[in-house]
Amino acid sequence: MRLLSHLGIGLLLASLPAFASAQDLPKAVIDGKGPGFVALTQAHFTRANCNEDTWKFGDDGVIRCTGNPVGVIRTKKQYTNLELVVEWRHLKPAGNSGVFLWAPEGPLFALKPGQLPKGIEVQVLDLGYKEQYEKSSGKKATWFTCHGDVFPVGVKMKPFPPLSPDGSRSFPTQERSKGVGEWNHYYVRAINGEVRLWVNGEEVSGGANCDPKSGYLCLESEGSPVEFRNLKLRELP
Repeated sequence: MRLLSHLGIGLLLASLPAFASAQDLPKAVIDGKGPGFVALTQAHFTRANCNEDTWKFGDDGVIRCTGNPVGVIRTKKQYTNLELVVEWRHLKPAGNSGVFLWAPEGPLFALKPGQLPKGIEVQVLDLGYKEQYEKSSGKKATWFTCHGDVFPVGVKMKPFPPLSPDGSRSFPTQERSKGVGEWNHYYVRAINGEVRLWVNGEEVSGGANCDPKSGYLCLESEGSPVEFRNLKLRELP
């Protein structure tokens, strides 16, 4: 019986594709269809310091941003512990955008045109941004990546390694972002002052000891057209 068992296992393994590996196997992606997830629509947001026509919520569920002027839209309510699912894509090479978590009310409500809020930024950056930066500046792009940096803006956070050279950013452990015109999937878990980011099914970056650990959610306009869809949020205790 033992010999037959070993033989059976061997036949099973032999039937698997030769290229099958842990990296090739399908990844579990949280799509926001579980209990408690709520689709965030235009009714959940209000303008902070963008123009009226900067953001448009389409009937097809796509949130379209022109990128101009620089600024954000924010949720009408504040959140503490949450899970967030969002898909995004840039429409032009080298596009820049982001999602802000736990943006504090005082600085957010005082924003002037062209300013961005304080909070924890989950960066949404096109792969071409690195090439453009290096070409225009003549410097190596060592202080950021295009694959899901998480970092504090005017607030406190202890980034998870690997870190940016100055220690302020959590760099992603993997390069998983797709290029211009392709949809990327972010899953964010923000609980008890800790933020974790999954890019296209894999956890890559985050940070702990965030202060504040409650605030508004913002979507960023930063000079280039970008689209968001399937924006869903689940509040946690």
